[in-house]
Amino acid sequence: MKIEGGCLCGKVRYSGEAEPIFAGVCHCTNCQKGSGTAFNTVVAVPKPAITVTGATKTFEGRGDSGNATYKRFCPECGSPIQIEAAVMADVVMIPVGTLDDKSSVNPAMQIYCDSAQPWALLGNMQRFPKMPG
Repeated sequence: MKIEGGCLCGKVRYSGEAEPIFAGVCHCTNCQKGSGTAFNTVVAVPKPAITVTGATKTFEGRGDSGNATYKRFCPECGSPIQIEAAVMADVVMIPVGTLDDKSSVNPAMQIYCDSAQPWALLGNMQRFPKMPG
């Protein structure tokens, strides 16, 4: 799959070629706050497959699991570019909204549904109360 996208102002771009590891919706409280809405939709790919151009800033936090998370974003417009989690060190999650072509992404699961807003659970996709094992 060709992966290309970037931030709102265009100063940060990413590209690569990789088969997605997974695509899903996360309802954890960090994703709610970090996205400014009820959930975050991401496509996960091997970290070495993606090249980023332009300067990014990193916010290091803790996920609902207690493990470190790294949110990389454009320092100019604030758009999220990549999300990384210490529990998946070789994986980078790309927010679907930043992709140039979102049509090829088909989320298959929802995680951290125990912290989901009751009105935000989506369709018939598989649901997990926390991160699946």
